[in-house]
Amino acid sequence: MKTVIEAHNLSKVFNPETIPVRAINGVDLFVEQGEFTALVGPSGSGKTTLLNMLGGLYKPTTGNILINNVDITKLSENQLIEFRLHNIGFVFQSYNLIPVLSAKENVEFIMLLQKISKEKRETRVANLLREVGLSDKMEVRPSQLSGGQQQRVAVARALASKPQFILADEPTANLDSKSATNLLDIMDKLNRDENITFLFSTHDQRVIERARRVITLVDGRIESDVVIETLEAVT
Repeated sequence: MKTVIEAHNLSKVFNPETIPVRAINGVDLFVEQGEFTALVGPSGSGKTTLLNMLGGLYKPTTGNILINNVDITKLSENQLIEFRLHNIGFVFQSYNLIPVLSAKENVEFIMLLQKISKEKRETRVANLLREVGLSDKMEVRPSQLSGGQQQRVAVARALASKPQFILADEPTANLDSKSATNLLDIMDKLNRDENITFLFSTHDQRVIERARRVITLVDGRIESDVVIETLEAVT
């Protein structure tokens, strides 16, 4: 299988000049295309910090991160912004939708940055919103959508750029049980049918039960890494 993420000897120290806080400490990690993997652990274990480093939002204190053999730790800030735009999809706990834009416009926005033609944008937006069950909400703004619907728009937006993988930080944390189940059904289907790679940070047992690999972080280190279902079994 193709390796999409490689992390070697990652560490992250916040406030190194004052009161150092070591959030990640010597992590090595490999993620293959098509994985549906959960990063779990107690609060403060480093899950979100690790996810943010893998997504290029935080720069590691030490170590290297390779995305499709590109070492993102060596990219300039502008190069990193451009790389994220074309290679990494993000789904956040707080949705992060643009309130003045409709569902369609929120999904379309990243493709505007990519300078994709209007015809291709409209076709892809329609297809994505159909996949997440929101074809009838294309012109609706986030404030008129439920939390579960907003998060489904966020998933469609994350997929719009055709990224190498999706990083999802506590995507079900603000959702009721039914909305969380619907969202997980959608992401699970995208993973199995389209081989889209998902890496979650989560406390949610509903996510953990769906994951086919569970990585446990404690005090910034990987304590365990358990494969529950192999990629060969999925495909």
